[in-house]
Amino acid sequence: MNNSNVIYGINGPVVTVREADSFEMMEMVHVGTQKLVGEVIGITDSLTTIQVYEETTGLRPGDPVEGTGAPMNVTLGPGIIDNIFDGIERPLKAIEEQSGAFIKRGARVSPLDEDKLWNVTVTAREGDELKGGDIYAVLPETPIIEHRVMVHPRLSGKVIKAMPDGNYRVNDTICVIEDEYGERHDLTLCQQWPIRTSRPVKERLTPSIPLITGQRIMDTLFPIAKGGTAAIPGGFGTGKTMNQHQLAKWCDADIIIYVGCGERGNEMSQVLEEFSELIDPKSNRPMTDRTVLIANTSNMPVAAREASIYTGITLAEYYRDMGYHVAMMADSTSRWAEALREISGRLEEMPAEEGFPAYLPSRLAEFYERGGRAEVLSGGEGSVTLIGAVSPQGSDFSEPVTQNTKRFTRVFWALDKSLAYARHYPAINWINSYSEYFNDLDPWFRENLGDDFIEYRNRINALLQEENSLMEIVKLIGADVLPDDQKLVIETARVIRVGFLQQNAFHADDTYVPLEKQKLMMKTILYLHSRAKEVVDREIPISAITKLGLFDKLTKMKYDIPNSKPEMFDDYIKDIDEQIGLLLGIGGSADGN
Repeated sequence: MNNSNVIYGINGPVVTVREADSFEMMEMVHVGTQKLVGEVIGITDSLTTIQVYEETTGLRPGDPVEGTGAPMNVTLGPGIIDNIFDGIERPLKAIEEQSGAFIKRGARVSPLDEDKLWNVTVTAREGDELKGGDIYAVLPETPIIEHRVMVHPRLSGKVIKAMPDGNYRVNDTICVIEDEYGERHDLTLCQQWPIRTSRPVKERLTPSIPLITGQRIMDTLFPIAKGGTAAIPGGFGTGKTMNQHQLAKWCDADIIIYVGCGERGNEMSQVLEEFSELIDPKSNRPMTDRTVLIANTSNMPVAAREASIYTGITLAEYYRDMGYHVAMMADSTSRWAEALREISGRLEEMPAEEGFPAYLPSRLAEFYERGGRAEVLSGGEGSVTLIGAVSPQGSDFSEPVTQNTKRFTRVFWALDKSLAYARHYPAINWINSYSEYFNDLDPWFRENLGDDFIEYRNRINALLQEENSLMEIVKLIGADVLPDDQKLVIETARVIRVGFLQQNAFHADDTYVPLEKQKLMMKTILYLHSRAKEVVDREIPISAITKLGLFDKLTKMKYDIPNSKPEMFDDYIKDIDEQIGLLLGIGGSADGN
């Protein structure tokens, strides 16, 4: 070690070293006698600046700083799923066994269990030519996830030795390959990858398959594609975390990466408790069998919060490369941006809007660009869907993090404080929200649900927009002055809002709703609207229709019709026909008198 590589100055998580010429930009370093993990983030001719991912209390000038010669990286291999890590991929369960409830500074625990034996099936044979991304062994990581062990993307060569099938540890050699220069490389069950570098793919594909969430407002009005990007902005108490929990539980991704970035500890413990108890509807196994949690709560070091997002996306890309569809929940990117701001302030950089660093937009773009659907190096197809919560102070969507996130995401599920306080969940405002995936996804919806699904969605949207315009008039002069056809729009929109958009996460049939039922619900609501319009056109007062109780009946159909009995919607259509028919008959005689 170079004797001059010692601490010169300390400012919170930022440490400086004077006249050190042995460090590289973005190199991982060990700081102090406890070897705290850090990363080089700035180099000048006189000073090297390091951000430390652990608490720097107790560090002193003169303490040693050692370089590792490698960038900040994570270990990728079996044992990641059903685990909980901190922001720099230290396994919290193993650390708890070692040091109790709190992480001791400088804790050294391998990210993966190095003693666990995995039942490995070796698929490579001697003489095979392997290139980056090729699968050379498989093993059951959990009862529902097969771990496909891949050649490091930057490696290729000919297999000169392949071990037989059997039980192996993560660091045991499975294959030996010889590259074009005659150099031999041992292939184990794990590999390292730098967190700030995206993993390569063969080709990026158009995101043309929807991520089905079972949440009606998301699936129908504002859909997201597999490999898509979405933002969930909302003020305190509007349900950002609960929406992400719901998506993590029910969306049809193969694997969930949940990053709690600067959130309260009780929210992360709630995720842990819920996910361990919840049974995955697709496999009837615990949700944890396909979930990775990265917990970087608000009381953990601020610099590790900045790294946690990159750790999460790197794990997501690793499973994408195996051919899985991965959904990553980042909760919340505002806390991540605040960590950037704090570190930037300590570096004495020139602040931009609201004190955030000038590079905030490029960092957000860099993160969201790592999502996408792709043909992976092994030839299969995988995707990473990114769903980031944003916590604007005072629900102000014009603040920099929300505005810049909007630039780089294609779905915007805007949470509304007034809806949340009125107990309307999910509290997604249907006027301020949007999705830019319609053109990409509509061919899939046509093929799987028919043209009428798109027609129903457009009509539902039009009614909600019309109601929004009418409510401006109602606020000024009251509802009584509106003609009956406009009162009908308001009545139908109420059914759409309460009976369709509002969803009960605690009801067995309403927490997750299949697309077919969503379509039939829209069809039934619109059918009632069309038949009621016939009545209004005959100049029969709308009060005569509301007295029939059909609108109220439709607001409850989400509970009354089980997901497994879509044929019950036919009875609702018949009931509408009968009651409206009687009313039209009465109307006819009234007109004749």
